[in-house]
Amino acid sequence: MTRPGGVGAINALRTFCTALLLVGAIAVAHPAGATGEASPAAFAFIQELGSDAVKELTDQAIPQSEREARFRRLLVDRFDMAGISRFVLGRYWRSTNEAQRAEFQTLFADFIVRSYSMRFSDYMGKGVEVTGSNTGDDGTILVHSRIDMPSSDDIAVDWRLCPKGRSFAVIDVIIEGASMGVTQRSAFASIVQERGGVDGLIEALRTQSLQSANSNTVQ
Repeated sequence: MTRPGGVGAINALRTFCTALLLVGAIAVAHPAGATGEASPAAFAFIQELGSDAVKELTDQAIPQSEREARFRRLLVDRFDMAGISRFVLGRYWRSTNEAQRAEFQTLFADFIVRSYSMRFSDYMGKGVEVTGSNTGDDGTILVHSRIDMPSSDDIAVDWRLCPKGRSFAVIDVIIEGASMGVTQRSAFASIVQERGGVDGLIEALRTQSLQSANSNTVQ
């Protein structure tokens, strides 16, 4: 698989998508173990997100094209992809025009969907405990969880949510204290610098997306 911007950039993307993959385990969360909840609604949102991820994405019988379509709907419906795209592009967002922003956001989502949706077919969630939530000074809500990993130590995963109408949207995933948004922003900044601007990043993502699509077609 082509590695736009180098090993560090692709590892950051894999880590970001691993966080999305891990949300599937939330379906077997243990509500009784939760303490210190700042928002029962946010707690329920994460549980529902996980339940839907397991139900919609882990069925090995569905074709890959349908799994990609379902994954895309999950991203659009439950994640603030516009806000995440703006954040991960960082200071370069201000220098882009509307066309560049629209294409970047589309390619960012395409890259996640086409490169990683297949991994859900092999996923077997082993369990998670949602341990509570708290509200930040900025009004966002952080839902805390620990995911059971059978072959390694448990992983602490926090889900940062912002209000969206009468519900919420995920704006960041924090694994073992490391923000995936911050990690991704650093990776993209490196690609922008290496490739001479935002257009270079867009071209790298466009190439990666096309290669992933072609690979899926061949399979």
